[in-house]
Amino acid sequence: MIGAALARFMTDDRGRCLAALAAEFRDLDLAEEALSAAVETALEAWPCDGTPEHPRGWILAVARRRAIDRLRRQARGREVLAQHAILAGTGDDTVSEIPDARLGLIFACCHPALDAKSRVALTLRTLGGLTTGEIARAFLDREAAMGQRLTRAKTKIREARIPFAVPGPEDWDVRLESVLRVLYLIFNEGYSRTEGAAPLRIDLCEEAIWLGRMLRQLRPDEPEILGLLALMLSVHARRHARFGPDGAVIALDRQDPRRWDGPARHEAETLLDEALRLGRPGPCQIKAAISCLHMQSAPGAADWRQIVLLYDSLLRHEPTPVVRLNRAAALCELGALREAEAELATLAEALEGYQPFHALRADIAARRGDTAAARASYARAIGMAGTSAERDFLRKRSEALPEAETFSGEKSQPQEKKAETKLGPSPTGR
Repeated sequence: MIGAALARFMTDDRGRCLAALAAEFRDLDLAEEALSAAVETALEAWPCDGTPEHPRGWILAVARRRAIDRLRRQARGREVLAQHAILAGTGDDTVSEIPDARLGLIFACCHPALDAKSRVALTLRTLGGLTTGEIARAFLDREAAMGQRLTRAKTKIREARIPFAVPGPEDWDVRLESVLRVLYLIFNEGYSRTEGAAPLRIDLCEEAIWLGRMLRQLRPDEPEILGLLALMLSVHARRHARFGPDGAVIALDRQDPRRWDGPARHEAETLLDEALRLGRPGPCQIKAAISCLHMQSAPGAADWRQIVLLYDSLLRHEPTPVVRLNRAAALCELGALREAEAELATLAEALEGYQPFHALRADIAARRGDTAAARASYARAIGMAGTSAERDFLRKRSEALPEAETFSGEKSQPQEKKAETKLGPSPTGR
């Protein structure tokens, strides 16, 4: 019971409480330290005293006291206490209403004083609750380098006294792109986890969707917000069809559409139509169009020519190696194996440490009849897979290859459709 209450807090309320503490004390390090200490106190106190009536209010009150105690011991901290007068009213352990400052935290982390990469990484760490290792993998970085980047970003926010508040309309445009990217990366980490036993973190997916809805309330006529919501909802609609009873991954072209979430799918298509009518296309809308296109076709019958054209449009907005990789996957499905393989050759240096690159290379080799090369690439991909479901999926694909034979050149494309490969933060994923 106590463990379940703390688990619910960590999934449902951690981000909300951290945002409230950061907004109150203007110090992310202090907020994270105080919240962690409060959770540790709960682990010690609740088994003896029982779970409080309002667990999140109890933890927030304890975290506030821990933060205040630390500030009292510091000269700068005493100044902060005097300036903000935060001692008043912090003794109530049963506070149940916590001001929701999550959007304010996002906009603080996405302040233009920080470089674009740090904005996204810091928000994933604070609001999304991702580990430094998970964030490093999302950026294809080393964990130590990402840790240093996060430390510098938090110091910058503290020293520059960046406000933890939703900015006025005049400041939206310079931050909105980073905010939207952050929300989708939070969603994608929940939907396609980079590590762990469980392949899904529904709490992260739903947190990103909820925050997207909040953004829409603030800016109802911003097409990229509508596009992001459409993208997340269309992908989330497939969550129940992605895994079999044994936990095995089911490829998108083999999923049962009857298991898709009909209302979420319909809402996604409605939002996308609304966004496109505004006449200001952007990357979120293009990704949403790709995702919705998958769901408008019979399983295994997607319009790959149209999807390649959409990726061409997306590259004009986001000319990144991962987008190019996803375009190569679409070319592979279209049957343009030589073009897909040529694209992979140009990406080898940038994506050598990226598991989906090797999974796609294996798929192309298998289609060309080069079994030995396919097995070698599958072995690389399996070694890099972060979840057991992903490893099992790739292992089954490798084991299904025919016996190795002498390869003497390109063969005609096999008729069997390729199974899904995870290609990072892309709507063509699962």
